[in-house]
Amino acid sequence: MPLLRDWDLPLDVDQVLRAQGADPAVLRARRPALVDAAEQALQEGLAYLAPVAAYRELAVESLRHERLFLTGGVLTGPLVAQHLRSAQQVVVLACTIGDALERVISEAMSEDPVRGLALDGLGSAAAEGLAAAAAAHFEDQARAQGLHTTIPLSPGMVGWPVEEGQAEIFSLVDGGEAGISLTSGGMMVPRKSISLVLGVGKDVAAEGRSCDFCNLRETCRYQDHYA
Repeated sequence: MPLLRDWDLPLDVDQVLRAQGADPAVLRARRPALVDAAEQALQEGLAYLAPVAAYRELAVESLRHERLFLTGGVLTGPLVAQHLRSAQQVVVLACTIGDALERVISEAMSEDPVRGLALDGLGSAAAEGLAAAAAAHFEDQARAQGLHTTIPLSPGMVGWPVEEGQAEIFSLVDGGEAGISLTSGGMMVPRKSISLVLGVGKDVAAEGRSCDFCNLRETCRYQDHYA
């Protein structure tokens, strides 16, 4: 199973704060101590990140009744059918920052919850940054070949339930090569992991944004940051 390593993830304090569900501008005005904690987490936590992505590039064989048949497996559901209907190829990815930071977070939560939450925010921001960088890698690769890509699709988006989507992805890509396992409920271990698929082809298009298909789209305040 091919792996992509050696990622450069340009993380900043605002990303760490947003990953905690906070508004950076508000915290700078009202809770500067939490901003300081995020800055310290950024300095401390980067050494524990081990970003890696396992992937496969699979040819599309056919689409029938919201079932996309690939060489070696199938993806199902309305979200898949909507976005991947014109794809000639699908890139399947399982990304993680590893479990070292999680162990530090667990220890910090019992001793210093503020530090623990800040480190947890760093982990979430790093996982999101890794998934975005991995998608961009294959988007650039497709562009160089004169092809187009869809938006990244992940289980849990509207029209692709976690339990179904995760099982389908992990039947196509060996997450274990990247140190990722899947629970019976469809959760990835380590927790700071993200799975996604990307359609590639001459006639595909990036329809909307990933945020448009997120279950939190009605309440999330940070959609502009994930455009």
